[in-house]
Amino acid sequence: MKIEPKNKQRLLRVALGEEEADLVLPDCQLVTVVTGEIYPADVYVAEGFIAHVETERPGELSPARERYDGKGRYLIPGLIDSHMHIESSMMTPRNFARVALLHGTTTIVHDPHELANVYGVEGVQYMHDSAEGLPMRQLVDIPSCVPAVPGCENAGASFSAKEIRELARLERVVGLAEVMDFYGVIHGDPRMMEIIRAAEDCGLYLQGHAPALRGRQLSAYLCGGPFTCHETTVSGEALAKMRVGMYVDARESSISKNVEAVWEGVKNNRFFDTLTLCSDDRESDDLLHEGHLNAVLRKAISCGMDPVLAVKSATINTAREIGVAHIGAVAPGYSADMVLTKDLRSLWADAVFFEGRLAAENGVLKAEIPERHFALEERNSMRLPELTEENFVLRAPEGKEQVEVRVMEYISKDSSRTRCLTETLPVKDGVVCLGEDMAYVSVVNRYGLGTRSVGIVKNFGLSEGAVASTVSHDSHNLTIVYFHPQDALAAARELEKKGGGMTAVKDGRILNTLRLEVGGLMTRLKAEELTREATQMKETERALGITVPTNPLLRIVSLALPVIPEVKMSDLGLVSVADQKLLPIFTEK
Repeated sequence: MKIEPKNKQRLLRVALGEEEADLVLPDCQLVTVVTGEIYPADVYVAEGFIAHVETERPGELSPARERYDGKGRYLIPGLIDSHMHIESSMMTPRNFARVALLHGTTTIVHDPHELANVYGVEGVQYMHDSAEGLPMRQLVDIPSCVPAVPGCENAGASFSAKEIRELARLERVVGLAEVMDFYGVIHGDPRMMEIIRAAEDCGLYLQGHAPALRGRQLSAYLCGGPFTCHETTVSGEALAKMRVGMYVDARESSISKNVEAVWEGVKNNRFFDTLTLCSDDRESDDLLHEGHLNAVLRKAISCGMDPVLAVKSATINTAREIGVAHIGAVAPGYSADMVLTKDLRSLWADAVFFEGRLAAENGVLKAEIPERHFALEERNSMRLPELTEENFVLRAPEGKEQVEVRVMEYISKDSSRTRCLTETLPVKDGVVCLGEDMAYVSVVNRYGLGTRSVGIVKNFGLSEGAVASTVSHDSHNLTIVYFHPQDALAAARELEKKGGGMTAVKDGRILNTLRLEVGGLMTRLKAEELTREATQMKETERALGITVPTNPLLRIVSLALPVIPEVKMSDLGLVSVADQKLLPIFTEK
């Protein structure tokens, strides 16, 4: 993809000084991501593009219709997020833009596979169309794995090569989103190969997802086509991936914080052209108070990364990774996406320009983002089966006084990684009783298929009551963690009525609900109001025992994600991630 001016002839005339510019930014300290230098410059803009960067005679200004004084501040390219999910902010694309712009993000590459799992092609179309006309470039990667692991879970849709080709026609589609089925890629699974071939035929770049892959498996994954990874969590893994030419998207999200480990692994490299920065999943509270991609850069700089390298990793490196020309630098012929900042280490945005127009200034939105409404935002996505308390009881095989049960145990109360244990548990009145630090977990399909499962989770953190969520990566079925069936049933009925979201229950009584009426994932609330409601929900969940994670709302969201080792629950049962197969809850004894 190339970002091109509508009137290139006029841009040329302004570049030559034959016609006045639309905008000049004098007295800037220009951060040049191509050479790594910082030097005084005046920057001229026409047709939404950089026409000229004056470095030989800064201060001797040529005519321009508008002037915005740099006042000696640093001028950097608008920040580009290499991988993220708008749905994780729980805001619609337009409301997300209202807050991310304030922090200097002018382009995002987002994967709408959350809403795609709910509404299929229609969901991706909505995420694309609802960003039309924004003072921010929201580029789309087509979801590659809907559902994440076919045969081990049911979602609201299923994508094949056909859907990839259909969605590739959308104007702002640039890539195939994180190919999570690394097992399918490295073993040449026909379905996965057809999806990759369709993306390549459409000229899309292939975004990867390769947690812990090393050696021959990593080689096979790269040979399969995907060449990026945002799931790098340890130092040695980061170095190994960059050594073989993979782009490493260092992530600092509201859930996973990997920038420090990635930087430690690669800091002694000579070249960093394949290092980028991303936010992945960032909630509204963090967006408001810590920032968006600028917060990720701030973390990288605090770990020892040179500030100019951090800016390069969040601008031109990303543009080259995704194959989009003419963004990511303040240079002639590039889109005039720019940020003025007083401090290259904190990177708070004083002024943000998108396509040559002032979009935000000193934390205040200057560009107009009109309200738009879409029919999909009004629809209730919850189609649960008829449920009773009995549906949430884990019954033992007949005649057993104790049973051996496969239990999903979290390795810590703030990690999403789990392992599979076999525990011997007592049976009372035919029902499996819980052991120490255990709770029941149920995943209920919410797309009208009627599938559901019940199992046991250990070390989750809940000490009483129940919590439930329709934000449940990636299929986003209804997930409930509970001790008593009546609480689970109350939670299911509450979220069915509200159209999805998160709820907390105790003694059959609803304590609090965060309503997410758009696909069960997002709300039409703006960031400030959403943050207030989310903060109240966090306090409710902390009171029920989920105190270790910084954000207790995010504890449940990956419980049913069958691409994060070692085991997870789905609406079909307990899933072995490595083998991509279902495990019986009860062992054969």
